Amino acid sequence: MTKDDADLSLILHALADPTRRSILNRLAEKPARVTDLSEPTGLRLPTVMRHLSVLEDAGLIASSKEGRVRTCVIVPEALSPVRAWLDEHRATWEARLDRLEALATQIAKERAR
Repeated sequence: MTKDDADLSLILHALADPTRRSILNRLAEKPARVTDLSEPTGLRLPTVMRHLSVLEDAGLIASSKEGRVRTCVIVPEALSPVRAWLDEHRATWEARLDRLEALATQIAKERAR
């Protein structure tokens, strides 16, 4: 497994959970304190901290601590490996679909004769 594959796996694992995606959506609006992120989830703070840890390990968020307050921010460029992987696979599938369309057109023309 290459480093890129490992990064992609971490990111996809982090994105697989709806709570983590919800946290990312909130952070896309503005940075937030951990306590503010935990309130709408209805989860206990230690559970939210585990979710934040997964997001931070994947590089999707960064956090800083000032006194007793931990603030999180989104790191949007961390999604680049996912975007690259999707683009690569989209190109493959589009090429396959183009060939399938050409074949279907050819068969339709042959049957019309």
